[in-house]
Amino acid sequence: MNRGLPILLLAAAASAAAATTTDTRRIVISIPDHKLTLIDGDKVIRVYEVATGKLSTPSPEGDFRVVNRVAHPTWFSPHGVVKPGPANPLGTRWMGLSIAGYGIHGTNAPSSIGKYASHGCIRMRNRDVEDLFERVQVGTPVELIGAPAEQVAGVLAAQLN
Repeated sequence: MNRGLPILLLAAAASAAAATTTDTRRIVISIPDHKLTLIDGDKVIRVYEVATGKLSTPSPEGDFRVVNRVAHPTWFSPHGVVKPGPANPLGTRWMGLSIAGYGIHGTNAPSSIGKYASHGCIRMRNRDVEDLFERVQVGTPVELIGAPAEQVAGVLAAQLN
């Protein structure tokens, strides 16, 4: 075993913890509205259209965090491994959430955006997930709301005007 690895991991964890305590960015996802809103403090940075879980495989509700970020992810499906590329259902980016098996990712089926279409993950257009990927970090809070909340409704109303 590499003796420097534990020190490197501790340094990375400390750096991530410091970054998350000073960062005021958060992600709020309205499942029924198929909208992901990136907020910094009280300011809306960006609103993205997303696909959410099908009724048979709904997206989880609650408060989570981004726990990992992967550019050009590999998908490990029950039927085999899909390497990065145009056939990969995870698209070009993956941001894993603090609930096992769920994340925010790109897609190889952009026509699904705006619908209940996923197995529970939050699916985005590749260009949008690439933009979001650059704006958030490990530790960013993610709130998945199952009914339009007052705050989300206000944000969405402001974007429509």
